[in-house]
Amino acid sequence: MSNSSNDRSSAIAAAVILIGVGVLLFVMPKIVMWIAQFSTILAAAFGSVVVLSFFVIFWFRARYQRRHKIQD
Repeated sequence: MSNSSNDRSSAIAAAVILIGVGVLLFVMPKIVMWIAQFSTILAAAFGSVVVLSFFVIFWFRARYQRRHKIQD
């Protein structure tokens, strides 16, 4: 696989991740407010998980690339 193909694949993967997380972050306040009607602790936990998921996804992706020797 050539570098330009790797670069394109990486850019597409990053864009999909960013769009997915962006949509989730866009609707997160409404979801948190709905959950807060039942439990404020659960709402805070959900918000924390959503924010941390952004970093966890990229961490797992970096581990996968290191393990399979994929160079960006």
